[in-house]
Amino acid sequence: MSDPFTGGCACGAVRYSIVGEPLVMADCQCRHCQHLSGTGHGSYLTFKDAAVTLSGEARRWEVVGDLGTVKAHAFCPTCGAPVYLAFPAMPDLFTVHAASLDAPERYAPSMTLFTARGHAWDPVAPGQRTFAGMPTG
Repeated sequence: MSDPFTGGCACGAVRYSIVGEPLVMADCQCRHCQHLSGTGHGSYLTFKDAAVTLSGEARRWEVVGDLGTVKAHAFCPTCGAPVYLAFPAMPDLFTVHAASLDAPERYAPSMTLFTARGHAWDPVAPGQRTFAGMPTG
């Protein structure tokens, strides 16, 4: 087993530790992720059935994704940094923003989602699988 994935917000008020391996590491170019990140995509690690320890109190807001999935975004109320996402209908999934990792070099995306909404100024890294939307099945 590898070392836990640890990280948190910019000011350190909200922290996490995750024991387990990511199910997927992916970039997403949907408009929601573009707005949230302030750039051309969001970068995420999603864990399934992992042991997650949280400290600090995050604020949450919910949004409905393109496929109708409710996503609860958690961010620090002090510095405003996005930290993680939870899915009320899928409590076994836990997703963190790659930029929130203490060791961001551990992030190694294998795919880019919603490339149909991507911009020429935010190219997909060579070798990644691409999906015009969200892959299903």
